[in-house]
Amino acid sequence: MTIDTQCLIIGAGIAGLVAAQRLQSAGLTVTVVDKGRGVGGRMATRRLTSPDGAARIDHGAQYFTNYDPQFTPMLAEWLAVGIVRKWSNGFHASDGTPHFNQTPRYVGTDGMTTIPKYLARNLDVYTGVTITTLRWEGAFAAAAKDGRLFSAESLILTPPVPQSLALIDSGNVVLPRDLRHQLAQIEYDPCFAVLATLGSPSRLPPPGGVWPVHPEPISWIADNQQKGVSDQPAVTIHAGPQFSRDHFDDDPDAVANRLIAAADALVGADVLTYQVQRWRYSIPVQMFPARFAAIDQPGKLLFAGDAFAGPRVEGAAMSGLAAADALLAA
Repeated sequence: MTIDTQCLIIGAGIAGLVAAQRLQSAGLTVTVVDKGRGVGGRMATRRLTSPDGAARIDHGAQYFTNYDPQFTPMLAEWLAVGIVRKWSNGFHASDGTPHFNQTPRYVGTDGMTTIPKYLARNLDVYTGVTITTLRWEGAFAAAAKDGRLFSAESLILTPPVPQSLALIDSGNVVLPRDLRHQLAQIEYDPCFAVLATLGSPSRLPPPGGVWPVHPEPISWIADNQQKGVSDQPAVTIHAGPQFSRDHFDDDPDAVANRLIAAADALVGADVLTYQVQRWRYSIPVQMFPARFAAIDQPGKLLFAGDAFAGPRVEGAAMSGLAAADALLAA
């Protein structure tokens, strides 16, 4: 089965979805594919059951900010339609020191996944599709593991850059040497996330987020009930980058138990159930100097995502927007 489109976007995270919305609004036919079960990438919310009910837990991106004037209209739309709301203007450190300023932190009303679900509502999106080979055959031909073939005049790659480069290599699509070298320098910190339901509300101070003074083994703890995501008490524990790197291949239950024990004094409640999420490519620490990267031969191919001149949610959205505008200009 071959699916033809003008632009194929691989990756249904915020960068890919923002790019798809911009291209489709300009009249292009756009297809988005993602290997995950749903859209959003690291803007992820999971439902976790416990003896007391079901909790909703954000386990990837925890909130986002707005510093770029180009991002402001996007945020204004999301606020107007009710898919985002303000959470706070900061959080406490683990020693009780408040760290608040004038910068609002925003969240999805029903979890961070609310935003990508809204963006994907009128797009042609295929989830659960793993692209195994990418070739140029007069058009970009992306072959999926399930046998489907996606054919496109232009291509935007938004996965973590090492995964995008692996796709490029799978079909011998050649990049200019300097660009290939720049992209190969991009690095990410990994992150363990422990999603835990609690037998009683946590003791985290309002508004429900804590930055440990020493970000190892834990770099962040959030109370999803105080955050307004979950009706049931539940926390997200993010491990620090060094701990995550050192223990990435360890038994997940052993890792979870260590992190739960390390968080106990701050959480102050019994853990009823938990799950572990490993993010191999959590936060880019070595980034590309521009909003996107692009080549014109053999076809129009662009790279975008949070590793392109601006990490986290806002940076990824702006990268997707810039890549789409560059494609439209071409």
